[in-house]
Amino acid sequence: MSSTKSTASEAPTGARRDTLTITDNRTGKQFEIPVKNDTIRPIDLRQIKLQSSDFGMMSYDPAFANTASCASKITYIDGDQGILRYRGYSIEELAEKSTYSETAYLILHGELPTQSQLKDWNYNITHHTFIHESIKKFLEGFHYDAHPMGMLISTVAALSTFYPDAKDIFNPDSRRKQTYRLIGKMPTLAAFSYRHILGMPFVYPDNDLSYTGNFLNMLFRTTELKFHPNPTLERALDILFILHADHEQNCSSTAMRIVGSSHVDPYSATAAATAALYGPLHGGANEAVLRMLVEIGSVKNVPAYVQSVKAGEKLLMGFGHRVYKNYDPRAKIVKRIAYEVFDIMGRNPLIDIALECERIALEDEYFVSRRLYPNVDFYTGLIYQSMGFPMTMFPVLFAIPRTSGWIAQWVEMLLDSEQKISRPRQVYLGQDLRSYIPLDHRS
Repeated sequence: MSSTKSTASEAPTGARRDTLTITDNRTGKQFEIPVKNDTIRPIDLRQIKLQSSDFGMMSYDPAFANTASCASKITYIDGDQGILRYRGYSIEELAEKSTYSETAYLILHGELPTQSQLKDWNYNITHHTFIHESIKKFLEGFHYDAHPMGMLISTVAALSTFYPDAKDIFNPDSRRKQTYRLIGKMPTLAAFSYRHILGMPFVYPDNDLSYTGNFLNMLFRTTELKFHPNPTLERALDILFILHADHEQNCSSTAMRIVGSSHVDPYSATAAATAALYGPLHGGANEAVLRMLVEIGSVKNVPAYVQSVKAGEKLLMGFGHRVYKNYDPRAKIVKRIAYEVFDIMGRNPLIDIALECERIALEDEYFVSRRLYPNVDFYTGLIYQSMGFPMTMFPVLFAIPRTSGWIAQWVEMLLDSEQKISRPRQVYLGQDLRSYIPLDHRS
C-alpha cells in the first residue's frame, strides 16, 4: 500500500494514474487518493473536511465487511471461484498428499519442509506434548459438566504463567519454542478436557504415534498396553486438521492479531483466539448443523423445513459463507471423508437428511440466486459424531489445528513494520456536552 501523501487538486487529466479522484460535493474540492493493490488508505481520507479545524473524513465499515486490516502471505481465498490455498498450495492437493504436521510447517515457514526439516519439526512438536502436572491439577478443578472449550481457553491462558520466557516475543528462538509448545500441547489439553468430562483417567502422550494418532490415543485408550489408532480414522482426522489449519482473516485469527498487537505473550493471544472460536457463529457452526438435522428428523420432513427457511422462519445451517459465494472447496473434501468414516464406524442416519437438504437447496432458485452453497461445517459434525465425540467437543477439534494458523498470523503481525497496537476509530452518535445534575434535581 502506498505511503504517498495525497493532496487536494484539480480533476486529473492525461495518462492513467494509480489514483482515485474524489469530489466532495459539499465544497466542490477534488482529492487524488493513491491506489495500490486495489486498496486505498483510510488515513488519506482525513484531508477531506469542511473546515480546516475538522477532524476529517473516516471510513465506516461495521464488521470489517470491506476493509483489509493487514497484508498477508499466508492464505489466499477467492470466494467467487471457491479457491483456498495455503502459501500458494491448493487445499485439494494438500488434503490428498500432505499431512497436518507438514501443512503446519508450511503455514508457519512459508515452504514445504525437506526430510530433515520435517523430522526435526516432528521431533520438537512430539517432545512438547506433555504438560506440567500442575496444569493437570488445574483441569481436575473443573466441574464434571464443564464445557471442554471453556476448559481449553482457561488452560491455554494458564500456560503463560508456566512459561515466562514467552514474553520475549521479539526473540526468534523464544517464538520458536512457544510454537513447539502450543502446537504440541493443544491436543493434550483437548484430550484431557474430554477425559475429565467423562470421569476417565488422563492418558499421557505416546511419542511413537503421529500427531493425530497420539491425539486419538489420549482420547480413547482404556486398558490397552499400546494403543493402535485405526489408520482410516487417523487419516480422516489428519485431513480435517489440514482443512481447518488457517482461513485468512476470520474472527479468531483477527482476535489473535488484535490481542497480539498489544505485545502480549502468545499463550494469552491464543486463549483470546480460542475464545473467539467458541462462538456459535464461528467454531460452533457444525454443532448448529447437527442440531438442525436432528430437528428435521427424517428425509420426508426436509421439503417442509426448506419452505420454512424460505419463509424466513428457520435457518439452513451449514449453507452460505461470509467469504465463499461458491461451493466451499473444503466441503467437497469433507463429504468424501464422511463416507470413509462411515465405513468404519457405521453409517450416520443423519447423512440422508443432510444429502436431501443439499440436493433441494442446490436445485432451488431461492438458494442458487443467493449463492448459498454447503460450507465446511455442513458435514464435519456428522463425522465427529460418528467418531464418538459429543457436540461440546466440536469447537475444541477446530481449535487444535487452527493453532498453527493463529501462530503464523501472530508472527506475521509482529514482524510487519506497518502494524501497531490495534485501535479502531468510532462514529460517536451520543450526547453533546452536558452539565451534571445533582441527584435531588433529577426528574
